[in-house]
Amino acid sequence: MDRASIVHDNFLRRVAYGDYPAGGAPAGPLSDDLAVSIFRSACLTRALDRESRAMQAAGQGYYTIGSSGHEGMAAVAAALRPSDMAFLHYRDAAFQIQRAEQVPGQTILWDMLLSFACSSEDPISGGRHKVLGSKALNIPPQTSTIASHLPKAVGAAYSIGLARRRPPEFKQLADDAIVTCSFGDASVNHSTAQGAFNTAGWTSYQSVPLPLLFVCEDNGIGISTKTPRGWVKANFECRPGIKYFECDGLDIYETYRVAKEAAHYVRTRRKPAFLHVRTIRLYGHAGADVAMAYLSKAEVEAEEAQDPLLHMVRQLDEAGALAANEALDIYRDTTERVARVSARVVTRPRLETAQQVMASLIPPPRRPSPSNGPDADSRAATFGSDMALMEKPQPMGKLINMALTDLMLEHGEIVMMGEDIARKGGNYGVTQRLSARFGAPRVIDTLLDEQSILGLAIGMAQNGFIPIPEIQFLAYLHNAEDQLRGEAATLPFFSNGQFANPMVVRISGLGYQKGFGGHFHNDNSVAVLRDIPGLVLACPSNGADAAMMLRECVRLAREEQRLAVFLEPIALYPMRDLHEAGDGGWMRTYPEPGRRIALGEVGVHGTGEDLAILTFGNGTYLSTQAQAILAEKGVDARVIDIRWLSPLPVEGIAAALEGCGAALIVDETRRSGGVAEALMALVAENADLPHARLTAEDSFIPTGPAYAATMPSRDSIVAAALDLVGAQ
Repeated sequence: MDRASIVHDNFLRRVAYGDYPAGGAPAGPLSDDLAVSIFRSACLTRALDRESRAMQAAGQGYYTIGSSGHEGMAAVAAALRPSDMAFLHYRDAAFQIQRAEQVPGQTILWDMLLSFACSSEDPISGGRHKVLGSKALNIPPQTSTIASHLPKAVGAAYSIGLARRRPPEFKQLADDAIVTCSFGDASVNHSTAQGAFNTAGWTSYQSVPLPLLFVCEDNGIGISTKTPRGWVKANFECRPGIKYFECDGLDIYETYRVAKEAAHYVRTRRKPAFLHVRTIRLYGHAGADVAMAYLSKAEVEAEEAQDPLLHMVRQLDEAGALAANEALDIYRDTTERVARVSARVVTRPRLETAQQVMASLIPPPRRPSPSNGPDADSRAATFGSDMALMEKPQPMGKLINMALTDLMLEHGEIVMMGEDIARKGGNYGVTQRLSARFGAPRVIDTLLDEQSILGLAIGMAQNGFIPIPEIQFLAYLHNAEDQLRGEAATLPFFSNGQFANPMVVRISGLGYQKGFGGHFHNDNSVAVLRDIPGLVLACPSNGADAAMMLRECVRLAREEQRLAVFLEPIALYPMRDLHEAGDGGWMRTYPEPGRRIALGEVGVHGTGEDLAILTFGNGTYLSTQAQAILAEKGVDARVIDIRWLSPLPVEGIAAALEGCGAALIVDETRRSGGVAEALMALVAENADLPHARLTAEDSFIPTGPAYAATMPSRDSIVAAALDLVGAQ
């Protein structure tokens, strides 16, 4: 027999004979009724694990990670409130089942089996994944989380304090709520987890409110790699800024008591705590994993002998809360009920088409209250001397600063965060004066950790704020890209649109900086961003466009709950001149508030019919220079600034190409994996005209005189254009 059947039979036999493992006596504030409720949740957890295996064997269920051995988490759930947002470890079915007992009207058994069966009627993911999660229970869904959910838990906890002072319109969390985040002992070693612990301690050390309860479920093994005995406690017992609590997860009375103490500490002190819950893991890691492939039979049997349900029955019997024979009846009845419901669930519909699967990639729109913007006096007082500059042409960096000021004036739920953005005003001065204008709570100087910056934003977005996090350089994003790919973008997908992470991520990027950096400060690869489903990627080429596109990105976040990335070309921040020194040809005046460039709207410069130059960012600047030289050579060209790199504005590009004899794609990203690959396909599929591409080489960017040698230049654009037109 498989180990699940052995554990099942052992439980029935040992309870019948009163053969229980030794353990602590029942003591503490756990009432009899609540203790029995916790046991019922544990029985349902165990029965669901066994049924999921039967469903998989019958071809009606799919990959799942079981919760057997972690049933003590039901006691943790009982110690918390349903208003406490919970980011759960994938083994926490018992937590979710017990929380459902706290919220009337839940059909937890039916709902979880729908998830096991990947039915389209699954109320959390709509059949896209077997996940824990529930809107009604305040549990955002998590998939196979390996610590990636910890940074956003920090952000959500931080948001509670700010929301008490400045409540956003779509506030989700109560003022006295706490956030809980659970994970396994192996996950504490992940760099993402370590960053979250450090950020929480760093924040708490400065007495900034952070009501966050970390819950580590320590079963002593990560898949097949054992956690050194005592490692977790040694790491967290004396961690600065985070108070340590520990309990035996096999003892529901102790677990409930200690969890209540930890939650009380977090709720009243508004400081983070670490609850170390010792558990066991029954069966293998997940799916078809067999524990005895890497553990001895003696080790496996020793774990099974400590079955948490056996400990519960003993304690309930000793407390006089539930007799052993009554406990057996509950266990058997639960097993039979799960089997009956499962037989109905597997007949429910499943997703069938690509359209059905993709329906939740983009979250549903919402309707924020209309904003008329600030009155003239407030605006003048905030901008100060900058008001006079609005009537004069300015470079891109200054116009982005003005746009951010107007947006923060208009929308009080906007909060910015990033390295050096407040006191210093950013590496390039783009965020200067914003902290003085709006205060430290809305313009946050973070510690140096991109995962924590994005996690802070994701968590705050889930409490109704519109975060605008800044990543200093595009190359720095790669330290934290999973926060966008695996967390922010997947949340609406796996919650069937019930949860979302609306935000605008500002990133300084691309190349052409003459005197600074090399590849770490000049990164011309955007493939990782364009590859994320549902993400909007904007890239302006001039200051006026930047202001209007930034407004559109904020609108997309506020009204459509979209995840947007605003990629700002570093080299164009200070750019003033176009053709010769002093001509001021690349500066723009500040567009009046309210003017936007809509998602999918392209820019067309010139009416030439000989050639269309399809480009973006620095390429638009260089192509505009080349356009004048080509005119002198008898080639009448138009420059099409695509502006939106994902999703590509297919209809706008196709319309802008009409009437042109050829198309030259100028792409400052790399030849392999760059934007030009998609643009070449787009032109081939949507326009019947000759086309070619000029891209950057497949290379990193150097420092020094060769800073632009691997990328398109004005002269190389002219040469490529003449070759293409001449070939016709």
